[in-house]
Amino acid sequence: MSFSRGVHPHRARGWLWVAVAAVGVLCAFAGASARAASFQPLEIVTKSGVQVFSVEMATTDEEKETGLMYRKELPDGKGMLFDFSPERQVSMWMKNTYIPLDMIFIRADGRILRIAENTEPLSTKIISSGGPAKGVLEVIAGTAQKYGIAPGDRVAHPLFNGR
Repeated sequence: MSFSRGVHPHRARGWLWVAVAAVGVLCAFAGASARAASFQPLEIVTKSGVQVFSVEMATTDEEKETGLMYRKELPDGKGMLFDFSPERQVSMWMKNTYIPLDMIFIRADGRILRIAENTEPLSTKIISSGGPAKGVLEVIAGTAQKYGIAPGDRVAHPLFNGR
């Protein structure tokens, strides 16, 4: 290995580690911004009207395993939609999740199957869909009650019947 201009090999290795660390930080920021850019609209038709949410998609195994873990806040009107295609029995938990959530379990036809309201932060208690579900919408706790969202309400999003 040769170094030009009298750069000592140990110093060159030090600069290499700085460069590697900088690339890692830039990739982390790029990943975070790419994630933030992946929000999609989702509508829920309730008896009192249509409620529109901006949802972040969780489609990969890693995204579904992490979900909303480690986040300190979730604004009203925002959420995360988990894609569990094909429709099946789904189980969730609140491990490493610091904020209480409403979990809305949705069938393949876009109808709400079940709502687990005000889930307990940091709990490892299993929360079941109670039947086959294709998706789970997680929103800040109290959202279902605030907007009158109930089982049987219809969810409009491309994940459900191409809508």
